[in-house]
Amino acid sequence: MFIFDISNILNLILMLIATVLLIFLAQELKKSYIAGIVLFAYLILLVVHAGQMITLPEEYSEMLPILGRCVAIDFVFIFISFFSYLWVDDIEAKKMQKKSLDNSLDWLWKNV
Repeated sequence: MFIFDISNILNLILMLIATVLLIFLAQELKKSYIAGIVLFAYLILLVVHAGQMITLPEEYSEMLPILGRCVAIDFVFIFISFFSYLWVDDIEAKKMQKKSLDNSLDWLWKNV
């Protein structure tokens, strides 16, 4: 059974670098959809890992802790990419002089 193991330290570092670079690109271009693509990718990865946990055969039961770590890491990356999406959306809205998607985190953006 193939598992995309993101709990491996090398994969984790590569995913973190790719995420930071894509968020930086979204911030520089002032396009929130780039950060939205990152968020959507991590949501898909979470669904895949959860589906693998549910349908895991008995002979692969030793992979259950690995999948549990992968799901936990997925949630962390979803958290990071969600707030990054809101941040870039706020930047894009200020550039276009439009109303942002959500202004409930204005206190956070003032401190960033």
